[in-house]
Amino acid sequence: MTMKSFILLALSLTSVHMTTAAGSAAHRCFCQVTGTLDDCACDVETIDSFNNKEIFPKLQKLLSSDYFRFYKVNLNNPCPFWTDHSQCGLKYCAVKPCTPGEVPEGLKSSSYKVLLSHIDLEECEKAEKLGAVNGSLSDETRQALQEWKKHDDESDRFCMLDDVDSPESQYVDLLLNPERFTGYKGPEAWRIWNSIYEENCFNLFLIKGQGFYRWLEGLCVEKRAFFRLISGLHASINIHLSARYLLDENWFEMKWGHNVSEFQLRFDKELTEGEGPNRLRNLYFLYLIELRALAKILPYFERPAFHLYTGQPTEDNEKKKSLLELLHIAKSFPLHFDETALFAGNKKEAMKLKEDFKLTFKNISRVMDCVECFKCRLWGKLQTQGLGTVLKILFSERQIEAMPNTSNTNPSFQLSRQEIVSLFNAFGRISTSVRELDNFRSLLSNIKQ
Repeated sequence: MTMKSFILLALSLTSVHMTTAAGSAAHRCFCQVTGTLDDCACDVETIDSFNNKEIFPKLQKLLSSDYFRFYKVNLNNPCPFWTDHSQCGLKYCAVKPCTPGEVPEGLKSSSYKVLLSHIDLEECEKAEKLGAVNGSLSDETRQALQEWKKHDDESDRFCMLDDVDSPESQYVDLLLNPERFTGYKGPEAWRIWNSIYEENCFNLFLIKGQGFYRWLEGLCVEKRAFFRLISGLHASINIHLSARYLLDENWFEMKWGHNVSEFQLRFDKELTEGEGPNRLRNLYFLYLIELRALAKILPYFERPAFHLYTGQPTEDNEKKKSLLELLHIAKSFPLHFDETALFAGNKKEAMKLKEDFKLTFKNISRVMDCVECFKCRLWGKLQTQGLGTVLKILFSERQIEAMPNTSNTNPSFQLSRQEIVSLFNAFGRISTSVRELDNFRSLLSNIKQ
């Protein structure tokens, strides 16, 4: 063999090795992230196409509007589960709240104005007719009625909501406080996730057997779904942190971008004892659950009396049109998750399981007040509240209607602005995660090892 032939052969073998290594890097993360999802009639490829082409661009534009970018939250709630009051000292953990002048006047207006935008016209007419009677009610009766209404609202919820009227609650501009890697990690961060998984997933970790996911097969569909929702949320957060990682910092600028090694650490099959690809599949399961809620809630937002009220009528009307367009697209998805398959067994047992489901998720939403990194706490609270709102939509006993039905004896379904903002921003995070997976697939396929 001539020297020239030997060199060509060596280069050829090196090229094959690099291609194989590159392919394996992508394969180890995405080898099982394909095909039909468990407990669903949908496949990963359909979700990818629908999200990236139809949902993602329109949703991102909507979330940049004033109604959805300003979120009122209390980041100073004490941790209800342990007494460690340490706080993250990293500079990227800080959250910058809005000054009064930065928040649109319509969002700060009296609760009366905001309430009017959520009340059906027919209900307003009823209120006028009953005005004289209501005026004769004693203070004690009024208080009792308020307590009853509060109890009705609370019984419908799957998560804890902040008291937005508390002096501790502040508006935060989500666009100026993006979710990204802050350096918050180690025992403090793992304490949060350990509490969620080990204490608030129906004690599922106490019964796991051989193989990390094999033990799910013997569980009822509801408990299986609960774990997959939490796992999907965890996966989504890890994708965000890997996609907006601090790659470089100097006196002049900070460079944020995709950290492929961080992504592999969390999702590579070999580096996660086979768990990584399953985590990504759970992300798609969570996507289907949240997409189904958006399709189901469409009639609520179609009501003529509902407005995305910020005090700017022209822009508010345009944003409502954009919102309805997005929801109609969501409804058009051909393979929606069937929520009626959950809590569908023996009525008494189903009600008990549903209540356990609700209380367990409420506990998880309370765990978010124990997160020491304030930026992580902000996005953790928003995303758990958003998922809690999704569950409320899917499993509420109240009917969701476009117009009030006077013959309906059930109380009308209601969402607060806090629930609305968290609902769409939480789905925005899941949609972004699905979109980012395309970027990581591409980056992994180009790795030279």
